[in-house]
Amino acid sequence: MKVYRFLTGADDAAFCHKVTAALNKGWHLFGSPTYAFNAETKTMMCGQAVVKDVEGKEYDPTMKLGEQ
Repeated sequence: MKVYRFLTGADDAAFCHKVTAALNKGWHLFGSPTYAFNAETKTMMCGQAVVKDVEGKEYDPTMKLGEQ
């Protein structure tokens, strides 16, 4: 089974650590990162899709994808 997550956060070191942690848990980058300005908070926001193949599981919409 393939699982998908979209990681988001402010454009700061914490976002980079979030993506790095996912990569070190076996997730793979999927597509290009996104970058947008949040006018409400006046901050730049980042997003990155990641995917992972998980053996021996069936999809369940209640599963916590970050724990896979």
